[in-house]
Amino acid sequence: LTQVIAHEIQNPLNFVNNFSEVNKDLLVEMKEELLKGNLDEVKAIADDIIVNEEKISHHGKRADSIVKGMLQHSRSSSGEKELTDLNSLADEYIRLAYHASLSVRQTIKGYSISQPAAEPGSNVVMKTDFDARLGKINIIAQDMGKVFFNLYNNAFYSVAEKRKTHPSYNPEVAVKTLRKSDSVEITVKDNGTGIPEKIVDKIFQPFFTTKPTGQGTGLGLSLSYDIVKAHGGEITVNNIPGDGAEFIVILPATEFKV
Repeated sequence: LTQVIAHEIQNPLNFVNNFSEVNKDLLVEMKEELLKGNLDEVKAIADDIIVNEEKISHHGKRADSIVKGMLQHSRSSSGEKELTDLNSLADEYIRLAYHASLSVRQTIKGYSISQPAAEPGSNVVMKTDFDARLGKINIIAQDMGKVFFNLYNNAFYSVAEKRKTHPSYNPEVAVKTLRKSDSVEITVKDNGTGIPEKIVDKIFQPFFTTKPTGQGTGLGLSLSYDIVKAHGGEITVNNIPGDGAEFIVILPATEFKV
């Protein structure tokens, strides 16, 4: 685990260190060109420094997200269980995750998902099917919110990836709640890329991610797994490679309050 953590943090730190060294050399060169009065060359060097600083910022934030994810993963919650409207919580976080996905400004076949939903090619259909009989159940709302956000975030990422190669495809992310006799079932489903069969057994492992470097820490599903287990529940996945994934969270709910 120590080796994995060191590797995950070392990669962005290497970029930060390398670009910092390059910028140091560029600034020395800039001073020389200033003394010579070569303003055009100075402007060109300044442009290079700006680009490098953006890269330093990007990789610094990457390291920051890894550390925060590790702290979240290791920190035991100080929250207490309270009767919570799970439907409202699920609905709140799907909208938060959707707007977070817009801020990524990821291009999908010439359209940016940061554009208004009316823009063609940018819209994701969100479907909700909340069981009105659910009432309130005893959970740590903040922790379960993290679970919802992680599942939704992965779903929106999956449909965005599929849209890149399927221009006529209609992306959908759906959440459903169902009250049973002594439990609650929450299903988060997407029609995105799905999970390759050879790795589906690894997705709940810490630091395992299928996302490109810089786009995921591999801690979201692992953290979600731990939170659900701490609530006495379980989380499973039904997967169709190339055609989407369905995550099912089952929580014990012996304390219903309608």
